[in-house]
Amino acid sequence: MSVVKINVLTVPAEQREVLEKRFASRAHAVESSDGFEWFELLRPVEGTDTYLVYTRWRDEESFQAWMEGPMKSAHQGGGEGAERPKPAASGSTLWSFEVVQQAGPKA
Repeated sequence: MSVVKINVLTVPAEQREVLEKRFASRAHAVESSDGFEWFELLRPVEGTDTYLVYTRWRDEESFQAWMEGPMKSAHQGGGEGAERPKPAASGSTLWSFEVVQQAGPKA
């Protein structure tokens, strides 16, 4: 079955808009990656400064290929000599899961 990767981002209140705009500007960047199945950016609504970036992949190999290719390129900035923007998140942790059961709405 699929694997789920959840990037747990600590985002100070003053950086929330920056983070969301950066994700919006990269919309669809992951969708054409081989093995990609789903993406969601989850905004906290109460009591935390933690965003969750949920992605689902066909297998671990697909995720690793994306990490070493398109994702790595997207996070390296504008090339040599270009100034990289300050990160919006002050911390990041990656959680990994295997899907063992799933269900969708009944028809």
